Amino acid sequence: MNPAREVKTERFSRTEGKTPAFVEGEVQKLLGAVDTSTHTGLRDRALLGVLAYTFARIGAVVNLKVEDYYPSGKRFLLRFKEKGGKEKELPVHHKLEELLDQYLKASGLEKEPGSPLFPASIGKTGKLSRRPLVRTDAADMLKRRLKQAGLPAHYSPHSFRATGITNFLENDGTLEAAQRIAGHADSRTTKLYDRRGQKVLLEDMERIRY
Repeated sequence: MNPAREVKTERFSRTEGKTPAFVEGEVQKLLGAVDTSTHTGLRDRALLGVLAYTFARIGAVVNLKVEDYYPSGKRFLLRFKEKGGKEKELPVHHKLEELLDQYLKASGLEKEPGSPLFPASIGKTGKLSRRPLVRTDAADMLKRRLKQAGLPAHYSPHSFRATGITNFLENDGTLEAAQRIAGHADSRTTKLYDRRGQKVLLEDMERIRY
């Protein structure tokens, strides 16, 4: 018999996730630091922009094809293939439209609807293949871009989810809408990404003055 088996311990409950969120201004600094003189640079900025403006999962982003970015009326939509074979369509933020349009026009991918939206690069040539990126490629790219921008290395593609959801809620977005955008089945999962409470705590701690 295990003597610890009958010992009751305090139940643990987490109200916020562990994923670090970007500090205000860091996402724009990251996007602005990308050298866009090559097709690879334009791709990286567009991919990071999709993460920032849709807070989509990195797996869904690297699986996008060019045809998944398409017009609907006066605006464009992105069609993501989520977990469990589900599809999600989101209107594209006007700033993200600019990043994607510039990238697709310069790379010539706008004429190849069946190609990966974010293909792998060909060595260090700055040119793109037609082989899709995988999640580890995208994560490695983010680490390089963080270093170039002089930002902390602890951020991951998932950090855009925490940052985007928090930013959306700070700007009077509803939890229900954030849940739909993030593709969460349960709003309690969405709440884990809300970092507004951390900011309040920091402000409170700064009131301690010796």
